Amino acid sequence: MRSFPLPVALTARLSPVLVLAAAGWVLSSGPTDAAQEAADRPTGKTETRSPSAPSRTQAVKTYAAAPAPCDSVAEKTVTSLVPGAKTAGKEIPSTDPDLRRTCSWNALKGYAYRWLDVSFEVLESDEAAERSYQGRVEDKSGGGAVPGLGSEAYSVVNLTTEDKQQTREGVVVARASNALVVVTYNGSDFESKKAPDTDEINKGAIKAAKEAVAALEKNRN
Repeated sequence: MRSFPLPVALTARLSPVLVLAAAGWVLSSGPTDAAQEAADRPTGKTETRSPSAPSRTQAVKTYAAAPAPCDSVAEKTVTSLVPGAKTAGKEIPSTDPDLRRTCSWNALKGYAYRWLDVSFEVLESDEAAERSYQGRVEDKSGGGAVPGLGSEAYSVVNLTTEDKQQTREGVVVARASNALVVVTYNGSDFESKKAPDTDEINKGAIKAAKEAVAALEKNRN
């Protein structure tokens, strides 16, 4: 059987502040009179001071670690979106698996090719996650909001053509508190050279994203 070029899924990715305090010393000279010196000597009692509480407390993160990405999408969903793929998926090696994890499914069934990626990224705060989310959305113009998915979500579908072969790819970026979920879903047909329609790819990506966000929410602190 001939081998076909496979489209590549999109991959997607504070310095501490040092506070310096300067201490001053006050120098004073005592009286020379012996009686006065005796009166000024310590009585032996010492004053005990309790350490002061920190001025700021660290906010508790809603999510401390990324869930197992290959368990984040139901087997029947994998079978539906990526016919012929092994439902167990393949986890992509990560430099920090507590914070970033990705699972991938892909298969060529007949002439139809499908690829699905599900990624999780846990950040230090809701604010950091929101900044990352906004940056990703700005890089993928032409899409729209996905209501009711996490704290906020966005989806976009694009069509590319290379050597007359079409590939349509959908990306969903969802934020849930301090974590991001990114789903990439694409497909091609190597017989007709056409790509699946926009609705199929968009709905498939959103379906996988909803299941992934639900899996993330089970990991709440």
